Amino acid sequence: MSILPRTNASARSAGTKFPQLRKAVPVFAALGDETRLRLIVLLCTGGALSITQLTAGTEITRQAVTKHLKVLADAGLVRDLRSGRERLWELESSRLEEARRSLDVIAGQWDQALLRLKAALEK
Repeated sequence: MSILPRTNASARSAGTKFPQLRKAVPVFAALGDETRLRLIVLLCTGGALSITQLTAGTEITRQAVTKHLKVLADAGLVRDLRSGRERLWELESSRLEEARRSLDVIAGQWDQALLRLKAALEK
């Protein structure tokens, strides 16, 4: 058992071994932006919110928030609801749960690698 980092070929095969990791890529890409992460935090604590509510107290424009919400929606993290003439945005918590499970898989791989390293060093 090697304790060295995976090669590109073995990293690619991880996508077939752990398909949930491949599904999580758009989620992690969307969350990699500070503004989008802040929007997710707001939606986690405030329920469904309008763009006006999401921009309150910030210097970010409504147009910028709309673009960020589109990225989050494309990743499956948020969805919009119509309430009369208003458009509200809410969190799709199941996608965050899928991302959390992906991180659990990665954490398990690291734990195994560290155990292999420990065993190799103790020999």
